[in-house]
Amino acid sequence: MSNAQTNEAKFFDLHTTGIGYLNRIREVQPRGKGKPILSVAVAALHGSCDDAEYTYIDCNVVGTEAEHLIRRCRAAVDAGKKVLVSFRIGDIWADAFTYLKGEKKGQPGASIKGRLLFIGWIKVDGKIVHQAKSNDSDESLPSQPGDSGSNSDEDQNPVEAKMLQPA
Repeated sequence: MSNAQTNEAKFFDLHTTGIGYLNRIREVQPRGKGKPILSVAVAALHGSCDDAEYTYIDCNVVGTEAEHLIRRCRAAVDAGKKVLVSFRIGDIWADAFTYLKGEKKGQPGASIKGRLLFIGWIKVDGKIVHQAKSNDSDESLPSQPGDSGSNSDEDQNPVEAKMLQPA
């Protein structure tokens, strides 16, 4: 008997899941040649529900389904609507840079980057516009408050209802 080696790629996954608001949906042209990449900034919520904080993660959108959903949200984000999503972001990393202009010109800065892999649900101004089909791939995503099927503000989690109030 021989020991057959497999050519399967082996890797470790680093996935971040949460709830956040979409911002700055855009096409980014890579340096040199190449197809433009769909990008989005996610303002991920964390901390106390009464005084939530945001961590901004710049993401390249990967996968046909995620790309399709982000493109559908672009008009709403551009119109200033609040687009809240449950997400899975993979392979986050810190990107150091130097400010090139403005008040911080010449100072070092950092941003968090990642790959937006999956959208579990989408709410635009508090109304559900997308709910992913339930399967094993989205078990670890934050559940949507008010899973009873109703979309009224009264049926929502009170914290989320407060977050979705116009500022």
